[in-house]
Amino acid sequence: MTNQHEEILNPEEGNVQENKVVEQAAEVVPTETADAPVAEKHAKNESIPVDQFDWDTFEKETSEEERKQDEERYNQTLSKVAENEIVEGTVVAMNKREVIINIGYKSEGVVGITEFRYNPDLKVGDKVEVYVQTAEDKKGQLILSHKQARSLRSWDLVNEALEKDEIVKGYIKYRTKGGMIVDVFGIEAFLPGSQIDVKPIRDYDVYVNKTMEFKVVKINQEFRNVVVSHKALIEAELEAQKKEIISKLEKGQVLEGTVKNITSYGVFIDLGGVDGLIHITDLSWGRVNHPEEIVQLDQKINVVILDFDDAKKRIALGLKQLTPHPWESLDPNLKVGDKVKGKVVVMADYGAFVEIAQGVEGLIHVSEMSWSQHLRSAQDFLKVGDEVEAVVLTLDKEERKMSLGIKQLKADPWVEIDTKYAVGSRHTAKVRNFTNFGVFVEIEEGVDGLIHISDLSWTKKIKHPGEFTAIGEDIDVVVLEIDKENRRLSLGHKQIEENPWDVFETLFTLDSVHEGTIIELNDKGAVVALQYGVEGFAPTKHLVMEDGKTAKLDDKLAFKVIEFSKSAKKIILSHTRTFEDAKKEVETKAKATEENTTKNAMKKVKSSLEKTTLGDISELAALKEEMESNEEKSE
Repeated sequence: MTNQHEEILNPEEGNVQENKVVEQAAEVVPTETADAPVAEKHAKNESIPVDQFDWDTFEKETSEEERKQDEERYNQTLSKVAENEIVEGTVVAMNKREVIINIGYKSEGVVGITEFRYNPDLKVGDKVEVYVQTAEDKKGQLILSHKQARSLRSWDLVNEALEKDEIVKGYIKYRTKGGMIVDVFGIEAFLPGSQIDVKPIRDYDVYVNKTMEFKVVKINQEFRNVVVSHKALIEAELEAQKKEIISKLEKGQVLEGTVKNITSYGVFIDLGGVDGLIHITDLSWGRVNHPEEIVQLDQKINVVILDFDDAKKRIALGLKQLTPHPWESLDPNLKVGDKVKGKVVVMADYGAFVEIAQGVEGLIHVSEMSWSQHLRSAQDFLKVGDEVEAVVLTLDKEERKMSLGIKQLKADPWVEIDTKYAVGSRHTAKVRNFTNFGVFVEIEEGVDGLIHISDLSWTKKIKHPGEFTAIGEDIDVVVLEIDKENRRLSLGHKQIEENPWDVFETLFTLDSVHEGTIIELNDKGAVVALQYGVEGFAPTKHLVMEDGKTAKLDDKLAFKVIEFSKSAKKIILSHTRTFEDAKKEVETKAKATEENTTKNAMKKVKSSLEKTTLGDISELAALKEEMESNEEKSE
């Protein structure tokens, strides 16, 4: 058979089919020759080597009928092969280009080695399926195809593999989005990237052109899509390994592992078949923003087992626990009141965490950042990365807690508040905040005060402090009162100047008339701006003008003072009274003039009566009557 295979692989050296027929005919056709041993073999129906077969005797002594019988007997020894069928054959020889397959036919078939690239482990003796394309071509050669056999049976084989949970071999053809395309039974199946291995894959290209074993995990019959997994093959084995490894674990045990994956919350460590997690808080005694600051992929490190769960196969690991806690190496002489230096590592609204040694942190609460009583955010004073000096306020080594302060590095301004900010002293403050009743200001850090809305101006009626000043502006103040217990000053702004109402009392006397402009109107009346920056108020009924109309906004008119209160800082005005009072004064003067005229006439009448005659009496009587009538009308 070896010679025959060589001849098939090298057809130029002879007709392999003819040699085989001769050999097989020699085995089944008996003959008598002078060679006694050969004759005996024929009689016993034993095989005779080709080189010992007597062809001349066979030709002379074999009739046509016997030849046909021999040919029929020979054909019965061969497999019945039909074209366009799938049969099973055996690999009998192979080289770099071709594979020789015996299907039991009178000649063997040749299949290109490329049709077996999915199976690089193919060897002589393996059983394979082939498709019979031609039983005999012009040269009498059997033409087979393994690729067509796989293609025709691929869908059945894939479904069978899924149903029986069988392992199949596949050839990874190329990379695609999210995974790889694998040739399985001639079908292009999808291998998701997550199903290549149990560990994350960083370079997919190294798998291209490789042959691997897979399991069929999903088939879409409608779209004829197939999904395979290599990871599924090794998971079962890993589960067994995990059980064995976990069964030997003990808390506190130190193991060597390899950094398998790094996430924002921790590091996964491969302990040799089972994974454990080092949470980010267990990587270092100090603050860690991201695990990549401590470890790198594929790095080998020692870890300690903190805890594990047999049921869930979870293992909690620690790295920082392999080194002593920094608090244990803290200076034993450190005490409350000592000054320490450190770096701000974390900021929060309520304070800042300062690392004074690796893994040793203290909290500076926002209330310990400034002597000021204003509620502020810690970000107003510090930021991450700042190097600061602080004073130890509390220290608990057992609980590993420490509180710090930075305001204690400065003197408390309230200790000498009576001297530095005595009542009546004048200062410049910064406006910090508004309320409906006043303005909160800061004279210096830690020294706050309130300017009541009534102490902002002597003359203006202020409804809200925002009308008078703005946050962040400087304002001059006078200290009115000190509340040392509550660390608060009562301040005034208008007290910077003398009280102008002492002067206003002499200027805006009752019934005095002044020019004013209406700057505001409301339901009750109008606010009138007078000279010297003072404001007065005119009720609605006192806004009626001489033509009967009511004064409007921005009208500039004459106003009479009808009420003045120095204590209440109030001036009541009237425009209507200015022309009404003038009219009354004119009428009063006219009446007085008429009365004087009448009195003078009466005096003349009386004087004339003394001198008149009886004839003049009647005329005088008539004159008197006329004068009395005029007087009654006047009244």
